[in-house]
Amino acid sequence: MSIADNIRNLKKETEQIGVTLLAVSKTKPITDIQEAYDAGQRLFGENIIQELVEKQPQLPADIEWHIIGHLQTNKVKYIAPFISMIQSVDSIKLIQEINKHAARANRVIDCLLQVYIADEETKFGLGFDEAIEMLRSEEFAALKNIRIRGLMGIATNTDNEKQIKEEYYELKTFFDGIKTSFFRKDDTFDTVSMGMSSDYKLAIEQGSNMVRLGSTIFGNRAKKAV
Repeated sequence: MSIADNIRNLKKETEQIGVTLLAVSKTKPITDIQEAYDAGQRLFGENIIQELVEKQPQLPADIEWHIIGHLQTNKVKYIAPFISMIQSVDSIKLIQEINKHAARANRVIDCLLQVYIADEETKFGLGFDEAIEMLRSEEFAALKNIRIRGLMGIATNTDNEKQIKEEYYELKTFFDGIKTSFFRKDDTFDTVSMGMSSDYKLAIEQGSNMVRLGSTIFGNRAKKAV
C-alpha cells in the first residue's frame, strides 16, 4: 500500500470517531511528506529541531507542524515563528521559554503537557503532582503567549496490552480531572494525545482523540530525511 492509501484509510478510520491523525514524519524525506499532504494530511509531527527547520520551508505553508519529542529550551527560538503545537511540555522552565519566544513572534503557541505514565525511566514527562503544581503556580499564571490544549502521554513499550490500557486510562482520567479543576470554562482544552503505531487502537479505546502514527503511514524503511 502507498503512503497515500495509508493516509486515506487511516483518515476514514479516525475521522468518523472524532480522532485527529498526526503523521509522524521524523526521518522521512520531503517526497514522502508531500505524498501524505497530497492525500489530504495536514498535521505532521517531528522531534528533531534541525530536521524540522530544514523541512518546513520546502513544504506547503498550511502544514501544521507539531513537536512531539523532548524539546530543549535553547531550541525553542528556531521553531517559535511557525510551530502549530508543542506536545512535549515537561517543565515550567520550558513553557516559560516557549512563552518568551511566542511573545517575540507575536503569537500564542498551543501546547500539551507531557505527562509521565510509562513504567520506564527513559521517558520524559511531568508527574501527576508536578503537572498540578505547575498549573497552580504564579509563574504559570503569568504566561500570556501559550495556550494549554490538553495532555500527551507515551505508554510503556511492552506487549502487555493490559498495562498499556491501564496507563492510557490513567492519563484520560487525569485529563478529565485537570479539565474540571483548571479548564472547566475553556473549550480549547480538548486534546488527549496518546497512541502510536503499535498501540493506537488501545489508546482510542481509552479515550484518545489524537494519535501519532509514523510507520503505519510511512512504513519502516529508513531514508535520508532531506
